[in-house]
Amino acid sequence: MKELQERIRQEGLILSDTVLKVDSFLNHQVDTKLALAIGQEFKRIFQDKTITKVLTIEASGIQFAMAAGIALDVPFIYAKKKKAVTLAESVYSAPVHSFTRQETYQVSISQKYLGPEDKVLIVDDFLATGAALVGLVDIVRESGAELVGVGCVIEKSFQEGRGLLEAKGIEVHSLARIASMSPGQVHFIDELIPTT
Repeated sequence: MKELQERIRQEGLILSDTVLKVDSFLNHQVDTKLALAIGQEFKRIFQDKTITKVLTIEASGIQFAMAAGIALDVPFIYAKKKKAVTLAESVYSAPVHSFTRQETYQVSISQKYLGPEDKVLIVDDFLATGAALVGLVDIVRESGAELVGVGCVIEKSFQEGRGLLEAKGIEVHSLARIASMSPGQVHFIDELIPTT
């Protein structure tokens, strides 16, 4: 997605060869038009699937899961990192390690919102180590729902996340795939593929 790549170049802060800060337009302050365009792009990519639910994890994936849900005209669910007292019913849960926060959470989803009748698209803001997405995949499989694919806004392709998901047989689509980065420079995978 060229618009997304340009925003990363213009506004993304590359703090190291593994840390990209995009909080001015994606995951702290959100450019709502861009978020809705991202939802439309996920709809375009997955339009041949019969999706009944979009799933993400709180908090930074919520706006993109919502945008995809709006575009697909289906509900979205987000896994909670802490079980609220109001979540008294049975839940699906999985441990998830956060790369950026260096913490492990037990994420959970109420069983009444996800079941064997569902066809699920997982959406998240970043794919890096894949830990959060693997946790969501485990929850989908525990529920008996069918996982139709994973959509990520930004992928750090030099990290192991995609490989972990593809090893589980999961279709992965990322809108901006970063091949490498360092302060002041970012290289996207599609730019490194020679055109004929």
